[in-house]
Amino acid sequence: MKKHVNIPIFVPHKGCPNDCSFCNQRKITGQSEPMTARRAKEIIERHLSTIDKNSGDVQIAFFGGSFTGIDINEQRELLETASHYVKSGQVDSVRISTRPDYINEEILVMLKKYGVRTIELGVQSMIDSVLSANDRGHSAAQSENAARLIKKFGFELGLQMMTGLFSDDREGAIYTAKKIIELKPSCVRIYPTLTIKDTKLEKLYNSGRYNPMTLEETVSLCAELLEMFEKAGITVLRVGLLGTDNINDESDVVAGPFHQSIGELAEGEKFYNRVCREIEKSGKTQIRIYVNPRYISTAKGHLKKNVTRLNESENIEKIEILQRENVPYGSFVLE
Repeated sequence: MKKHVNIPIFVPHKGCPNDCSFCNQRKITGQSEPMTARRAKEIIERHLSTIDKNSGDVQIAFFGGSFTGIDINEQRELLETASHYVKSGQVDSVRISTRPDYINEEILVMLKKYGVRTIELGVQSMIDSVLSANDRGHSAAQSENAARLIKKFGFELGLQMMTGLFSDDREGAIYTAKKIIELKPSCVRIYPTLTIKDTKLEKLYNSGRYNPMTLEETVSLCAELLEMFEKAGITVLRVGLLGTDNINDESDVVAGPFHQSIGELAEGEKFYNRVCREIEKSGKTQIRIYVNPRYISTAKGHLKKNVTRLNESENIEKIEILQRENVPYGSFVLE
């Protein structure tokens, strides 16, 4: 499988028509300065100096804010800068992140011209009442229409969803995942909601109107979502926000399921759920489970939680999780 490398360029809060309940883009990206073509070039050059030319597929990725909502001249300046590296062969393509209501045919024609290959939409939820409660400013129908239009124009489609939003619950998140699967994106990101300082969500939390999901609830939910997307053949690029100097549980996160390795926790929980089902089917009481060496830490779980839980099961006398080179990453063999 060809390795993928992103050169991330954050465009904080650019193009957003309003503040969503959970959003403080400058906190999320750890950046408050505006992005310019000059700064973008510096970032690209710095990353290219550390990337092996044979490292695989390299994309310049504009994250944060709503790229297609910013001033058209700024869009063109940033895309022109990125396009230079595509044309020179130093990078393979460009990736952008934007809102569903800022996609139309004219925009897509322009993006195609500048070498954009992948468009990620922050749909967050596919339930209108949840979108309204969180001040998203667009509907689920707009998300569906934008996704279909992006695919019609031949772009790779990525969709981003959130769990634990205000007025949402586990069943709502699973419904959103099912609707996303129907749209057949090539990739997905799952973002558990964090209550960040200076947001509407913080006010709702302080007033007692919003109760964040716990870390345990979130890990359990994300494990189920991971399995749903995997069965549908959709790649999950990430679970949780990237860590920045600002986003950590001691400063700007007021409440919510923050954990630097929440993606690995969810993957470990997914593994545990699958193993339990296979053990029950096998009827065995002494078991060896073999996994790829690169997957051993995830399989055993955080602080060996999975090993402990499995060994404490009433129906199991002894269980071991061992390494075997020829087992595909993420899979397991039960003997």
